[in-house]
Order: sequence, then structure tokens, then C-alpha cells
Amino acid sequence: MALKDLSVLVCDDSMLVRKKMKEYLNSIEISNVIEACDGQQAIDMYKENKPSVVFMDIVMPEKTGIQAVAEILEFDKNAKVVMASSVGTQSYLNDAINAGAYDFIQKPICDEYVLKVLQKVSGED
Repeated sequence: MALKDLSVLVCDDSMLVRKKMKEYLNSIEISNVIEACDGQQAIDMYKENKPSVVFMDIVMPEKTGIQAVAEILEFDKNAKVVMASSVGTQSYLNDAINAGAYDFIQKPICDEYVLKVLQKVSGED
């Protein structure tokens, strides 16, 4: 699958982070970008759209990224959810992996790493 054919859900409670991520994705010709601002909205948007990959913040109001990834994987065991956090503690990394996260990235999010993850998901790596 070509990168431009991927659909991406970006979930972060920071509008700035979502905007920056969407701009980067658009710059690499990924136009199917969905946004969510908390874990519950991410779950709902995932069920409605079944995107190719999800980039999700861990620390959010309403429902955390850890809770959301668990529910998304309950709905679709093949979901590819990449967790992101600026907190960067080992316990969050462990929680994300234990919840079934596909990958984990540190904030601020690096465009090159996002591209590597997308290439892995698309089979272009």
C-alpha cells in the first residue's frame, strides 16, 4: 500500500500537536487524516473510520491513551496504535506495550520517525 493511501487518526488533547501532525502528513501526501482530542473520541472515531494507523497521546482528559488503545484493540485486534508521550517515563512505555501498542514515540514528535512508522505500516520499509 502506498503511503498516500493510508488513513491516519491523530489523537492528542493539544490542538497544536494535532495541527502540526496533520500538516506533516499532508506534506507527504497523506490526506485522509482524522483528529480526536481525547481517548473516548479516538475510540469512537476508530470504530467509525478504521484508519490504517493511530498516533495517540498517553496523557489526556476523559480517557487516557492507555485505556483507549486497550478498547480499540478489543474492537480490532489488528489495529496499529502508536503511543506518544512527553512524559517519557518507563512506566508509561511499559503500560503502552502491555496494552498492545504497535509502537511508542517520544514528544516532541520527530517527522522522520513518523515516516518510518508509516512506511512500516504500509509495507514500504
